[in-house]
Amino acid sequence: MKLCASRARKPLLGFAALIISFALAVPVSAVASASSSKRPVAAKSASTKAKSVKRPVAKKPVASKAKRVQAKVPQSRVVAKIRNAPVRVAASKSKVPHSSSVRSARVVRVATQPRLSNGERMGLRHGTDPLDLNSSVALVIDQETNEVLFSKNDDAVLPIASLTKLMTGLVIAEAGLSMETPITITPADVDTYKGSRSRLAIGTTLSRGELMHLSLMSSENRAAHALGRTYPGGMRQFVLDMNAKARELGMHDTRYVEPTGLSSENKSSARDLATLVSAAYERPMLRDLSTSPGHQLDLGRRTLQYNNSNRLIHNPAWDIGLQKTGYISEAGRCLVMQARVAGRQVIMVFLDAAGTLSRNEDAERVRRWVESQTNIEAAIRPQG
Repeated sequence: MKLCASRARKPLLGFAALIISFALAVPVSAVASASSSKRPVAAKSASTKAKSVKRPVAKKPVASKAKRVQAKVPQSRVVAKIRNAPVRVAASKSKVPHSSSVRSARVVRVATQPRLSNGERMGLRHGTDPLDLNSSVALVIDQETNEVLFSKNDDAVLPIASLTKLMTGLVIAEAGLSMETPITITPADVDTYKGSRSRLAIGTTLSRGELMHLSLMSSENRAAHALGRTYPGGMRQFVLDMNAKARELGMHDTRYVEPTGLSSENKSSARDLATLVSAAYERPMLRDLSTSPGHQLDLGRRTLQYNNSNRLIHNPAWDIGLQKTGYISEAGRCLVMQARVAGRQVIMVFLDAAGTLSRNEDAERVRRWVESQTNIEAAIRPQG
């Protein structure tokens, strides 16, 4: 019996040992997963809880709106070519409504280069002269003897911009019209050539004399247009009379199509303009109005201060008897003057200067040159 019991006990012990060894070989995680499939876990261990806590994630720096837009637009689209010239493309601040078809949230504007003047197209600005003037065209004449003291491209026919208003004033002055007649600014006087602005609002009523003053002194475009519009016979007759006066004065290079100078079709030469300055100088009203330093306009609810468009008027070194400035892109900066220099009555014409102050600098250079030439002539002139 004892032998049988011992023999029966041996298989049991071997089976138990097999079970124990199998249990030790299986990983704890496998056992846990097997048990979790049968019943929910009641609680997590402290280490598991520590791992499940969310830590704050460091945020990436947000790029500015301009940088985000710049990143969206390829560099190849930022530089464009207009008329075979490189230009910069800038994004405007105006926003576009969101749409799936809109690729960018900004309106792109192209900054084009400024237009060339007619003088530049003709190659006149590349010429040189003894005084190194900036103007493409210049002419200086002794008014009393008609002696040409200095000339540069004086036969070139170019747009004359607001120098036109000098003929406008001359035609009005010779027509003998009342300067007290009230004239109202209408929509017809608004600039349709260049889209320029004016401080004379539609509905403003001024006398013909005040419109003449603003036109010649401050180059007021609506004022000059209203003068032509209210001329006897209307604008068409006024332009005809402007051209008739030019022919009468022998200004064969001159043509007018309107009274302001905003049209580039108003053209003349330096020789013709010197003739016009000499004729206009004979009218005291044109001398006084064109050289007035400023004028205050009382409009009831408000007061407008107008100043002379020629800065040399305020310079005590100058004795100016008549003047007119002009500018449109096709004409460049223009200036005509009658002035007393070194005891001589001199007429100066400058056309197609580049830069706001260039025409004034040219005038200063000519004045100093005339003074030096006059001093030299006085020194070599025989005494007695």
